[in-house]
Amino acid sequence: MNQAWIPASFWRGGTSKGVFFRSEDLPYPREVIDQILLAVMGTPDPNGRQLNGMGGGTSSLSKAVIIGPSTHPDADVDYTFIQLAIDKPIADWTGNCGNLSSVIGPYAVDNGLVKVADGEATVRFHQTNTKKIIHARFRVENGMAAIDGDMEIAGVAGKAAPVRLDFVKPGGAATGKLLPTGKVVDRIALPNGQEIDISLVDASHPNAFVRARDLGLTGTETPDSIQANTELMATLEHLHRRAGVMMGLAANEEAVTLTGPRIGMVAEPQAYVALDKTQISDAYEISTRMISVEQPHRAVPLSSGLCLSVALRMEGTLPHQVSRKVVDGQPIRIGNPSGLLAYGADVRQENGQWIADSAGVYRTSRCLMKGAVAVPRRLIGA
Repeated sequence: MNQAWIPASFWRGGTSKGVFFRSEDLPYPREVIDQILLAVMGTPDPNGRQLNGMGGGTSSLSKAVIIGPSTHPDADVDYTFIQLAIDKPIADWTGNCGNLSSVIGPYAVDNGLVKVADGEATVRFHQTNTKKIIHARFRVENGMAAIDGDMEIAGVAGKAAPVRLDFVKPGGAATGKLLPTGKVVDRIALPNGQEIDISLVDASHPNAFVRARDLGLTGTETPDSIQANTELMATLEHLHRRAGVMMGLAANEEAVTLTGPRIGMVAEPQAYVALDKTQISDAYEISTRMISVEQPHRAVPLSSGLCLSVALRMEGTLPHQVSRKVVDGQPIRIGNPSGLLAYGADVRQENGQWIADSAGVYRTSRCLMKGAVAVPRRLIGA
């Protein structure tokens, strides 16, 4: 079987990695692009390893991005994100990857899509999945995004130059509402009929937050221990699908997409041991264990961290109830399996309605490879 070669690059952004394409290099109908991206990632793989593609066998390593000219007056480029399943032939275009958002500014500068002077640069981009605007601020040296720096983020080895991301008006990214049901707390039934509290919040990405203790957990479990608990995983998938319907993301449970909403199990700050064996004290604001694409996440998806930070600032939500009090202007530190990640959120109440003005975070990014990726020639009809 002959192969075709499509220009692409491979980037790490935050705690995710993905294959990046220029829109001009994928001039095909969406159904063809889906097949191309599935082949690039090595999906579906019943063994869960994606050995026949660029994917890494986890949701954070099975991602693709398409970048092109801006279609929005307040943006410099358009950015489209696609999450590829691992063991199913699914390409999901419904959400955003906050971690890979940290790549867009540096990518745009390094590839000549945006012209900026050396020094601190700002690139504005239109996230087409959520129709939101994101600003990336980072240092430019000799016409290229700086790589060397002193910033460390939990879950990524080494230090690098920081990229600041500001998500403008992140509320209602998928549903049009910060609180899709209009409530800070709803009730939801578990498979056994028991009802528990749930907070349904849509900021940057739709998320459903439940108390870890309501599922018999502490909120400090490792991803492997969560994954090994088949009854718990079935319960979390049930919550994912029920919450998706409650948030108006789908008409029925079967139609709920792979990526939304994510499930966040939240708990009060407590000491634990991170995946790299670092001892973490309880000096942070909230603990969470996130489920993304039917897998426990080893850190926190960036957009879910933003959503959790926004939810924490809204009085009455479950994240607000279990968190340590946040001082205005101070970062919100989120305890996760890889350690601590810091976020910021500007939230206010107006006429009884909660409004998220912005949410921000620092990440690092780096180009790992550029060239071309191989796909079966039959996919592009050549």
